[in-house]
Amino acid sequence: MGRPFGIPVYVSPTWFIVAAFITYTFQQPFALYLPELSVPVTYLIAFAFAVLLYVSVLLHELAHCVVARMYGLPVRRVTLYLLGGVSEIEREPETPVREFMVAFAGPLLSLGLAGIGFLAGEFVDGASVAGVLILQLWVANLIVGIFNLLPGLPLDGGRMLRAGVWKLTRDPGSGTVAAAWAGRVLAVALVAVPVGLALVSGQAPGTMIIWSVLLSSFIWIGATQALRGARVRARIPQVSARALARRAIAVTGDVPLAEALRRAAEAHAGAVVVVDHEGRPTGILNEVAVEATPENRRPWVTAGSLARSLEPSLVLAADLAGEPLIDAMRESPAGEYLLVERGGEIFGVLATSDVNRVFSGV
Repeated sequence: MGRPFGIPVYVSPTWFIVAAFITYTFQQPFALYLPELSVPVTYLIAFAFAVLLYVSVLLHELAHCVVARMYGLPVRRVTLYLLGGVSEIEREPETPVREFMVAFAGPLLSLGLAGIGFLAGEFVDGASVAGVLILQLWVANLIVGIFNLLPGLPLDGGRMLRAGVWKLTRDPGSGTVAAAWAGRVLAVALVAVPVGLALVSGQAPGTMIIWSVLLSSFIWIGATQALRGARVRARIPQVSARALARRAIAVTGDVPLAEALRRAAEAHAGAVVVVDHEGRPTGILNEVAVEATPENRRPWVTAGSLARSLEPSLVLAADLAGEPLIDAMRESPAGEYLLVERGGEIFGVLATSDVNRVFSGV
């Protein structure tokens, strides 16, 4: 939809669902505030409110992005969808203070918009269309700001809680776990409290319970994903290229596949590196391509024809481990990587499937 501050903004088709719901829900309040207007006009005003509300949500997300960019964090895009907006920041802040500031920027802007709207309402006729829109918008921004400050992931308040625990424990993983479990408690409370109040008052739950269930589901899923991510990140230090490397043999590209596999089995090697006639590596035999080749064809297919060309980004230092190794693999996704010693000698081959097994616990 545009690139404010150079950040791509996308609108999910689900936004039209919530826009229709907001239009239908707020038509009656606008009709009560503005009785002199016809029903179609009040629907139009309610739709305008839905659009302006999501403009406020967009500004909320852009606040996160602008602060993230101040800290050198790359921002992929902002997406507006059914339950609000999401900022896709590609890397986490390096310190808890920066995490806190990036998270706090959104609610702070929403509360700022609420304050501006409240002051503007003092100078506009409350019985006019503009006055009613300003009233509804500043109240909505106040609610958005306060709601996002609730201490549970994936809300901004959860990220602020994570930053606090991270600061105290010096462990971002502990902060994530604490904030994620707080998010799960919050998700349960969002449904239990309105249902409990309805039962105590003897009234049937109204349409707001639909929003409660939707928000609760969103928070529960986000908190669960955060817990899963924390478990994955805890295993990153266990990832070592040298420890996970497969022993490799070198063959020229004209060697038949069957012969290359025979030599690898004889040498108890788990990978085959294709080299030129001067011994310089040019490719890595692709494991998936080998498995897809029937055995009766393997004597007639050359190893070079099934090898992936060895681009510079697919050659990694054998000493890489932890975050630097994961970052290098993320920058150049592939099935296999050639590992070399500092002097350029071939150490082995790192298969992405072997790295994945570390994270899956297999």
